[in-house]
Amino acid sequence: MTDPHNPHRRGFLGSLRASFLTGLVVVLPVGLTIYIVWAFIGWLDGWILPLIPAYWQPDAVIGRWFGPEYEFPVRGVGVLVFLIVTIIIGWLAKGIIGRSVIRSGENLVERMPVVRSVYSGIKQVAETFFNKKDKSFDKVVLVEFPRAGSWALGFMSTRPKGELAERLAAIGPDMSAVFVGLTPFTSGMLLFVPTKDLIVMDMGVDDAAKLIVSGGLVYPMPKEPLV
Repeated sequence: MTDPHNPHRRGFLGSLRASFLTGLVVVLPVGLTIYIVWAFIGWLDGWILPLIPAYWQPDAVIGRWFGPEYEFPVRGVGVLVFLIVTIIIGWLAKGIIGRSVIRSGENLVERMPVVRSVYSGIKQVAETFFNKKDKSFDKVVLVEFPRAGSWALGFMSTRPKGELAERLAAIGPDMSAVFVGLTPFTSGMLLFVPTKDLIVMDMGVDDAAKLIVSGGLVYPMPKEPLV
């Protein structure tokens, strides 16, 4: 219990508490970011390094160059190998031979009942996200969800295509696909909503994602007025 007759002590403890919270706001994002990046690098190393022959393992190469008594941190080698191999595969995939090999591999996958469904889904998602011509999640919108009078932040996705577009055309003249992420963004829902019922926001996609992940605690900073 705080002593009401000792305001100096109460003020000192309050100052310490305020300083601790301020330090926590500074340290926590930096610490978590470093931890997540470090853990991701370690996970990627653990996945890539076992695929490298023993002769070319980083520890073996360092031992040959500097002697077995030298030990250097080799964390991140897997990330470097992954980047180099991915670039080489992408370069080869642009050529005629690379396209032929990929086509042959996809034809083989198409004969596997379960694998082809998984591969097809992952491929479509990857092409949607990394396709330069067809932007995805480029607008943040407010959508009435899960009931009338309640609103949720959503990300406008690509327009419906194929059979889905034909079926939705019978419901409304202009429908849009909206992905609504659920806090803390571990899952979400895909909704098809009349475009006229959406409220387009000026908020960026990154700011909206932060708002959803934080559960409404982190709001985007207001833009500086143009002078």
